[in-house]
Amino acid sequence: MPELPEVQTVVNYIKPMIVGERLKRIVPVWNKVLYNFDEDIHRSFKKNQIIDVYRRAKFIIIAFEKHIIAIHLRMTGKLYMADKKTSSKHVTAVFEFESKRSLFFEDVRKFGRIYLYKDMSIIDAKHGPEPLDENFTLELFKGMINHRKRNIKALLLDQTFLSGLGNIYVDESLWKSSIHPNSIANSVPQKKIEALFINIKSTLEDAISQNGTTIIDFSVNGESGKYSNYLSVYGRAEKACVECGYKIKKLKVAGRGTYVCLKCQKKYKRR
Repeated sequence: MPELPEVQTVVNYIKPMIVGERLKRIVPVWNKVLYNFDEDIHRSFKKNQIIDVYRRAKFIIIAFEKHIIAIHLRMTGKLYMADKKTSSKHVTAVFEFESKRSLFFEDVRKFGRIYLYKDMSIIDAKHGPEPLDENFTLELFKGMINHRKRNIKALLLDQTFLSGLGNIYVDESLWKSSIHPNSIANSVPQKKIEALFINIKSTLEDAISQNGTTIIDFSVNGESGKYSNYLSVYGRAEKACVECGYKIKKLKVAGRGTYVCLKCQKKYKRR
């Protein structure tokens, strides 16, 4: 599933092309793609000009004056602009604009969904802070971690705790911080929490600069994300750790395949 850097990459791609466009209608090629509304909703659009496109957690937000459309790509969703019909059999929805240009939502596995809301309140209520937001400070992060007795990886994957992180960037951030993913959150020393805070931010920023990570089939405008070339631990089972040379192991943590260096990453247990 695309994580924060991949979703941000999609936003960066489509935003300059659709801000200012007037939405004519959304055509659901596959009827279940529209989660909480139907294709007749366009008739009630009085203010249909797109005023902004941004990311919240793993959602792409298309903002209008009096409502928002939220798109979740799930496993295989892709968005791309075109001036005429596409022949792809995997298109699940088409956003048609008055300019006669279209935004295509292609989704091989059909897990992606499109939502319509009046504002961000529903999404905000289900998601924690944004790790790249200026209001997400070290002191805030310490306060969030210090009273949690959960497994550190499970906690970081929890979207109600912190938004946008998934398996890849949690594994990378924990490795860079020398924290075993089976550690208990409030048992991790404060110095390690500080390192984790820094590494979450820097890892996400570096991944965005490389247009995200392509593990299966993520791409934007036909181009794959290049951060896979910079992964230090994720996907490197039985390969040498780039820090110590010890073999990377693949474990199951929080129900997810997890990559760890048992020499570099210390497990912190309950106090």
